[in-house]
Formats: sequence, C-alpha cells, structure tokens
Amino acid sequence: MDIIKIIGIGLVAVIIIVILKQYRPEFAMYVSIGAGILIFALIATKLSGIIDVLKSIANKSSINSKFLVLLIKITGIAILTEFTVSLCKDSGESAIANKVDLGGKVIIMSMSIPIMSSLLETIINILP
Repeated sequence: MDIIKIIGIGLVAVIIIVILKQYRPEFAMYVSIGAGILIFALIATKLSGIIDVLKSIANKSSINSKFLVLLIKITGIAILTEFTVSLCKDSGESAIANKVDLGGKVIIMSMSIPIMSSLLETIINILP
C-alpha cells in the first residue's frame, strides 16, 4: 500500500529533521524538501490513473474535452501550489508562501473563466 510508504517517508524524515536540528539545523530543510519530493513522486504516479478514468468518463458523456483538460490543469496547479506553499512555510518563509498561494488562486480563477462563461451561457439559454 502506497499510504504506508508515504507515512514511512514522512515519519523517517521527521525523525531525521529532529535529530539534525540539534547538530546541523541548516540541513533539516533539505531533508524536508527531499521527503516532500519523494512523497510527491509517489502521488504523481496515482494521478495518471485518475486522469485516465476522467478521460473515459468524458468520452462516454457529452462533456467537452477542453473543459476536462482545463479541470485537470486547474487541479494540477492547486496541488503544486499547495506543495510549494507547504515547502515555503516549512522553510520559515510564510510571506513568500502567502504570495505563492495568492498567485495560484489568481491563475486558477483566470483559467476557470471559460468554464464559468459556458455555464452562464447554458443558464441563459435555459431561461426564457
């Protein structure tokens, strides 16, 4: 089970970080980043399966494929933004983390405009 691997990586990283902070605190951040990248790599392999399922659902229904691609991109941006924000906060840079978070939200909002406009057009066409 992958969750056991993820939990194991997290726990080992925390133990190493606690020990490193006593002797060499400057290396603790590198362990945190390395553990985050390892965990993200494990998660990324699962994302391809999710994308395949979403594509098959979109093919079976009448969902426009460009909207599905947009939703996948928006989800990816949200995941990467949250990952980066967590790394920034772990490094003690909460100001940068807040800026990255704001940037991710603005990009997500700008990318969702085609979906929102299509939804509004559909609602307007339904209304008399």
